[in-house]
Amino acid sequence: MAERDEQVAGETASEDAEIDFAATVERLERLVEQLESGDLSLEGSLAAFEQGVRLTRDAQRRLDEAELRVRTLIERPDGNIDFAPFDTPAGEDESER
Repeated sequence: MAERDEQVAGETASEDAEIDFAATVERLERLVEQLESGDLSLEGSLAAFEQGVRLTRDAQRRLDEAELRVRTLIERPDGNIDFAPFDTPAGEDESER
């Protein structure tokens, strides 16, 4: 248990900043699994929870930035925004999602 606690606590915020969005989500999923397993000590659980909060905030920031970029790309010169559904890639139907 102590080794697992050290693994969770040893990961720093700077490492979190270097990973992409998909890796952030995967890391969050692993943290949830660790917390749900009950194998962590109180200190390890707190460290995992704190890291999860940081990762969640980072993921939300990235989503907000992506939304802003999309809005910027579809905003018309007059300031109105065109909302259009994303096209489904050719060859992919709804059942494959």
